[in-house]
Amino acid sequence: MSYETVLVEQADGVSKITLNRPDRLNALSFQLLEELQAALKAAAQDEACRCVLLTGAGRGFSSGADLMDAAQGLKPGERPDLGAPLEDRYHPVLRQIRAMPKPVVAAINGTAAGAGLNIALACDIVLAARSAKLIQAFSNIGLVPDAGGTWSIPRLIGRARALRWMMSGETLMAEQALDWGLVTGVYDDEALAGEALALAQRMAQRPTLALAAIKQLVDASLDHDLETQLALEASTQTRVGFSDDAWEGIMAFVQKRPARFQGR
Repeated sequence: MSYETVLVEQADGVSKITLNRPDRLNALSFQLLEELQAALKAAAQDEACRCVLLTGAGRGFSSGADLMDAAQGLKPGERPDLGAPLEDRYHPVLRQIRAMPKPVVAAINGTAAGAGLNIALACDIVLAARSAKLIQAFSNIGLVPDAGGTWSIPRLIGRARALRWMMSGETLMAEQALDWGLVTGVYDDEALAGEALALAQRMAQRPTLALAAIKQLVDASLDHDLETQLALEASTQTRVGFSDDAWEGIMAFVQKRPARFQGR
């Protein structure tokens, strides 16, 4: 499939998806969201892809929703339904990321705001450039965080910090985001792209089924009691334990050699 608002590059087991509207700071138009969903779906189905890397072109990751789309076709004085596009355009992207059967790494290469930031925070591993600004400014314009922000942010940093940040509309710089646990690595701006790609390549060489199962277990644990989680761990270990990669890993350990995982 050809894309106009995202770039897709594939090499070394990594599908790199770049939001590509740099003239609009990668604002999330309806077209971009549709193409991003398609690119994520293709990566999920591609056996050669064993890790996804998501970033933005130009000077930032994404400025958030492109409000020009929501205003199209309105009569003078008419107010748009800002919730309707969430169901149709944004939520499918978030579901694709969370259900992705392989790791998803986000590289925040500058400003990430609103729904654009919340898409990044839905990813499994989030890195940031040292100059990155993380912005939850919904309350500044009388709105509420969306695109999964009220689900992911409290889980990442706790209720108290989540409420302070989202209610205040304050901007977080990368180092503070690292301290709070929103991102797991901060790199000099010129080093971010290389560090993020190197991490994605390392993830692509690991046992893909096991990584996907870890992701599912961690997400499920947030809503499970201990006994439910113990049972899920056991059933998941049974399933993953029959995989080719599990046996390769076990044999490599026994034979004291590096494992050669194939992602199956």
